[in-house]
Amino acid sequence: MMREWYWDTRQPTPAHTQALPERPYALSVRHPLMVVATADRHIIVYNLASPQTEYKRVISPLKYQTRCVATFPDRSGYLVGSIEGRVAVQHVEESQQPKNFTFKCHRDGNDIYAVNSIDFHPQFGTFATTGSDGAYNFWDKDSKQRLKAMQRCSLPISCSAFNHDGTIFGYAVSYDWSKGAENHNPAVNKNYLLLHATQENEVKAKAKSTTTTTRR
Repeated sequence: MMREWYWDTRQPTPAHTQALPERPYALSVRHPLMVVATADRHIIVYNLASPQTEYKRVISPLKYQTRCVATFPDRSGYLVGSIEGRVAVQHVEESQQPKNFTFKCHRDGNDIYAVNSIDFHPQFGTFATTGSDGAYNFWDKDSKQRLKAMQRCSLPISCSAFNHDGTIFGYAVSYDWSKGAENHNPAVNKNYLLLHATQENEVKAKAKSTTTTTRR
């Protein structure tokens, strides 16, 4: 049986263990919201005020294996990234389900790449995705638009994170095994940690334009 463990660092044994329906692939916590993604596209939502009980369990709207999840800053929902170059914007409560949508990303013509990580900006609530295509992009889910597409690296970006105030975006460039062991060449596929100093116009949502119509 697959399980997750809750730990208290003051003691050597788990404070609680929780059964999972399948192998866990990704987890995101923004207290009290925790979201766990497992094999077979299960998404389990927990309210950490009652961590022993599942708050909700759904099947990912994405058709292929989940690669990453990220909880919203306001804790009303979460993002799901898959190996098929798609992201799902999901809300927890039923009343907000009409706001759910999915979009394509990390694609180049007919080539489709995995979404390896998703990270929210700590100030603006926008987010970044990184992928097996070696690219990272900044997005605004509320306006449903990409804010900035960055130049691709020569290798996949396997993980990423903003710093505490969002002025730096760090990402790891390395082979992510998405093309199998036969395409791994240690002499060429080196590992790098890179830092990007974010500019406000890259990561801040664009102001909504207002148009005034005069009747004649």
